Formats: sequence, structure tokens, C-alpha cells
Amino acid sequence: MNNVDPDLVNLIRASQHFDEAWYLETYPDVKQVGIDPIAHYLWLGSTLGRLPNPTFDTRLYLLKNPDLAISNVDPFVHFVTAEQFEVKHFQDDLSKRAEPKSVQLAAERKFFDEPKQLAARVIAFHLPQFHQFEENDNWWGEGFTEWTNVRPAKPQFLGHYQPHKPHPDIGYYDLTEQETFAKQIELAKSYGIFGFCFYYYWFGGKRLMQKAIESYLANDDLDHPFCLCWANENWTRRWDGLDADILIAQDHSPEDDIACIADLSRYIKDRRYIRINGRPLVLVYRPSLLPDPAATASRWREWCRDNGIGEIYLAYTQSFENEDPRTYGFDAAIEFPPNNSDIPEITDKIAGKAPEFSGKIYDWRALADRSQSYTRPPYTLLRSVCPGWDNTARKKSNASILLNNRPEIYESWLKNAVRETVLFSDSSDEKIVFVNAWNEWAEGAHLEPDTTNGYDYLEATRRAIEVRPSPPRIALIIHAFYPEVLDEILVKLSALPKTIKLFVTTTIDKKEIIDLKLKNLENSYELFTVENKGRDILPFIIILKKIIEFNFDYIVKVHTKKSLHREDGALWRQELYNSALGVDTFSRSILAMECDRSIGLIGPVGHFVTMDTYIGANQDRLMKFADELGVDASSVFEAGFFAGTMFIGRVQALEPLLMLGIKDEDFESEAGQIDGTLAHVIERLISLCVLSKRFRITTNETPYADASFKTVYDFS
Repeated sequence: MNNVDPDLVNLIRASQHFDEAWYLETYPDVKQVGIDPIAHYLWLGSTLGRLPNPTFDTRLYLLKNPDLAISNVDPFVHFVTAEQFEVKHFQDDLSKRAEPKSVQLAAERKFFDEPKQLAARVIAFHLPQFHQFEENDNWWGEGFTEWTNVRPAKPQFLGHYQPHKPHPDIGYYDLTEQETFAKQIELAKSYGIFGFCFYYYWFGGKRLMQKAIESYLANDDLDHPFCLCWANENWTRRWDGLDADILIAQDHSPEDDIACIADLSRYIKDRRYIRINGRPLVLVYRPSLLPDPAATASRWREWCRDNGIGEIYLAYTQSFENEDPRTYGFDAAIEFPPNNSDIPEITDKIAGKAPEFSGKIYDWRALADRSQSYTRPPYTLLRSVCPGWDNTARKKSNASILLNNRPEIYESWLKNAVRETVLFSDSSDEKIVFVNAWNEWAEGAHLEPDTTNGYDYLEATRRAIEVRPSPPRIALIIHAFYPEVLDEILVKLSALPKTIKLFVTTTIDKKEIIDLKLKNLENSYELFTVENKGRDILPFIIILKKIIEFNFDYIVKVHTKKSLHREDGALWRQELYNSALGVDTFSRSILAMECDRSIGLIGPVGHFVTMDTYIGANQDRLMKFADELGVDASSVFEAGFFAGTMFIGRVQALEPLLMLGIKDEDFESEAGQIDGTLAHVIERLISLCVLSKRFRITTNETPYADASFKTVYDFS
């Protein structure tokens, strides 16, 4: 989709003539693969005759504009850009436009029991500035709270989601009202949030914004775990914690260290306070601002030992620094996205910016993408995710804005963070993932429901962290062209779990005999007839659509391979079957994929060959498809593929194959070809699909290591 103009996507979205929710429901394949609906329409949907909304009549529009029929302009794009939309109008008065529609249907509240088992403890950062207090009245005006900035926020470009409005279920709340906390706790528990991390404001003995968490501490009925993060910056008029326009400054000293931990101890001793291996979890936002953070840590630890608390677990947020926490005398660091992240800037690609806009716009998806393959530092690092970020409410036209955040991508990011945490935590108590944040409304980072996304982010959170009550859903796809060979596959299958569902394809003339062979299976199966072309590849594409529709996790792909042009065809086939369906290799592969979210495809060791192996007439079409997948031409031949096309794959990693619009009629009729057909191209293309989604390719022998090439292939 590299050729889709992002400016045009923004223009169409801001016009509100494209019904995104209707498009996703009408064409569920788009929803399943998570493509932006407008981008999909511009890239492929229009060509397929799909409609942008239920009322736009392409035929009638062409009759009214006959010149378009001989041009290359899409009728709907012409309608939006030429007749119904002027960029200047929105630049002149962005604030008067209607709110943009959400890309997804906003989820309303669902009521269900609390999750029975969670893979990790998710802690959400919680801002307590949703109540009035004296200092804010003096600095910002009578009655100031966080909502004061949130309500009047204005969009800064076409399609910009501002202001963020809380869902009517929660409204513009006041945290000093006990029912507010009670409602937040009920929501958090229902959606699997283990606890809150409240910001704690201490300035040389002076407390700010303490009413909310003091009332929380005093009310034992608010039965939800919590911990505290000392926000140890200066408080400034610029909201940046730096030294300009200081409203109240920090006053660090050895004496202040002791006074601070003594005050914190009131919370630490509470039964609800979050602990790691019995040690209270205490966070510091920016330890580098302390004169000697290691000395502060030492004083705190000694004071806690001497005053009945015992050992504490010290962690800091990597909001502005990436130091090894041991340098500070701390136990762990905590990621704090999007702070301190190198995110691609896309300001120049965004259309219709307000004339006064001087901020920066970034692509949020880069943060989620990196979770596909985490880099592990040599110290304890607790993972964090963020549902979005946009501080327009605070910084107005000079905001930092992250675009392209979507609940389903956030869910994938959180799943990756949880899996990484579960795999590499030193103890079960350290299986903690943070979310930034529960309620940072002025920074566009909130799990709490709003009027646009509803409960989508909370639902995504629950799905990501709830332990699956049943085993992974596995589909076995068999193309059974040779009935006599099918018996070899069924023998292997008999030793595998009976929960595996079979999707079997064959030609019409062989359906009856294949059906007879399947009837005695303990596994459930579906049998489909297909035309004899495209070998095992076209049937695979047909069935892949069904696999996605029914939410399978993994695919095992095999076929009744004979390779009549080779004397060693049976040996080749057996090696491939043993890889995909052997008890040990099958179990090892599924376990590896369950444990390592970065693995997208596992194939037979010794059968992974370089992309240029006998590429011949396949190259031109392969390069064309690679471009459509967004794979750089220079990296195509750095990849490889599994000869024989039998493998175990993650469904999510194979979804791009359906984005290419490959149709039945694109495949050549069967004539015994041994190379150069579309099927041979797609044999190679499968690997590029996996890599385009940033998954790794491995083999069954060493599933946690990247697959290595077989330089001389025995069956070539």
C-alpha cells in the first residue's frame, strides 16, 4: 500500500463522506486483517467495485460526470475532493467542523465477571489532578482541574481527534468524590487491570494534589492494589518539569530524603500496597534529577529496614533516561512510552494543518511494531505500553501528537509485552506490565472510555492479558490431490491432538474417495472441492480466508506431494511430513510460537533455501508482489523460503497474502509445469508476507533462532 497518499486518506476521513464502520462490517476481510478502511479503498477496494458508503452510486456519478469514465480518477475521490471538500475551509476554521467518526465501532460497556486468571499484573499510571485545590486556583484560575484543559482542546489538522470527551458512563468526574474511585476500581477489575500507580507530589515537605490519594488511603473499602511514583520534577508553567517558569521547586537534601520516605511509609504499610516478592514497589519518575540518586536509595533502604518496613523494591521510569537502574542503586527500570522513544516524525505528511500549528506529529505504530522483537537489556526492565498520546489539551498548537493508534494494534502490543514478561521475568511477582495511562486525558493517553472509542481499549486490555482457558486453535490444511498419499498424512495425524481441525481440499472427481478416508477420524474436518490449478497454493489461499474468519491461531500446511519428476520424491515428502506432523517437531513448534510472539513461520530444517534458488521466470512477479507488501526490493534476496511449501505458521503472519487481491483466474491451468507459475511465485512470497509483518522465520530444529539457508539443496 506504499502508493496510497496519506494526505488523501486524511482528506477523505475529514470529509466524513466515507463510512468507515459500514465499510468494515460490509467487507469483513478488511476488518480481519486490520487495514485502515480508507487506505484499503484507495489501494484495492475501489478496483474491486466496493462502495465507500451505503448510498454513494458510482454509476449515477459517472453519468453526471462522463469525463471521469475515460480518466483514471476514482468517482468517489473526485466527489470528495472536487465537489464536497475544500482544504482552505478547514484551515480557516478547524474548530467548526463536525467530530471525525471513529475508524472502529466504539464498544459499549459489557458486563462480565472479573478475569479468573491473568498472565501478568497490569498496573496503570493514574493522574490524581481531577479535583480542585488551592495552588491550582492560584496558578491557573479558580476551579482549575485537568478537565479545564481537556474540554476546550481544538483539532490542529484535518481528521485530528480533539477534544477527547469522557464516555457518559464516567463523565467529567471529581476524584474527591468516593463514588468516582469506586467506579474506577469496578472498571479496572472488570477489565483485568491489577492496580493503579498514583503519582505522588512531594516538594521539600510540601504536598500537592494529595486529596484524592489521601481519601483512597483512608477508605479501606476501595479494595484495589496501588503503588506510588514520586513525580520528583519541578512543577512549571510549561508542563515540562524544566527550570523555566517554576511554580514550585524541588528541594533535595539528605534530610528531605528521610522526610519523603517517612511520608511515603504511610502508604507503603497499607495492606493494598503492591509488592514484588514481599517488597513494596516504590517508583521515582526521574532519579537523574536527584543530587545523588544512589545515596537517596541507600538512605531510603536503611530507613525502611530500621522502621519495620523491611526491604523495598525501587524502580524508575525511563521517561528521560535509559540508565542501568543499578547505577542508581535501584532494582529495576520501567519503560515509559512514548517518552524517550525515537519515533518517526510524519508532520510533513499530514494535510490541512492549522496555520498556527507549530507542534510535531509522530507515527504511534512504530512503538507497537518494536514489540514484535524486543531487545532485552542486561538489567531488569519492566515493559510498558500506551494506548495513545496527544498533549494538544495542554500545549495547544505546539503539541506533540501521535497518530494511527488503534485498539487492535494496542492489543497486539500489550500481548507482546505480556509474553515477553512471562518468558523472561526472574520471578512470578515480577510479571508486571505498566500502561501509560489510566486517565491522562490532557495527554490523550487514557484507558478510560471516551465518546469515540468507547470501551475498545479496555476490552483490548482484557483480551491481551487474560490467560486463555483453552489450548490454541490449530487448523491443518491438506490439499489431497493424490488420495493414496493422504494415508501417510492421516497416520501422522493420529498421534496429534484431536482438537486440530482439518480443512481438506481436493478435485471434484476425487471427493468421494477422500471423504471415505476422512470419515473415521476423531478430528473434525471440512472437505472442499477445487479446480485442478494452482497446485496446493490456490486451495491454501481459499482456505486461509476461512481460517481467519474462524479465529484460528496457527496453521499447519501440508499436501499430498508426489514430485513425479524426481526419483527421490517420496523421501522429500517424508522429510516434510516429519517436520510438520511429527509428534516432537509439531509440539516443539507450537510451544515455541506460544512462548515467542516474534515467530511467524516454522518450517523443516534443511529445506530453507535462498530466494534466488532457481528463481528464473518467477522473479518479475515476485518483485511486483514484494513492492505491494511494502518489502524493499533490496531485501527480497536477503530472505529465503521453504521449498515444498509445508510449514507451521501463525495466522496473523500469513494475513498479508490476502491483501494482494490474488484471484482464482490469476492461476495458470495445470499442465505439469515444474517452475514459473504463479503458484511457484507464491511459494516464495509466503516468506515475504511473514517478514512484512515483522515476524521471524525459524526451523523446527532450533525454533528460537532465525532459520539458516541450505546452500546446496538436496532436492533441487
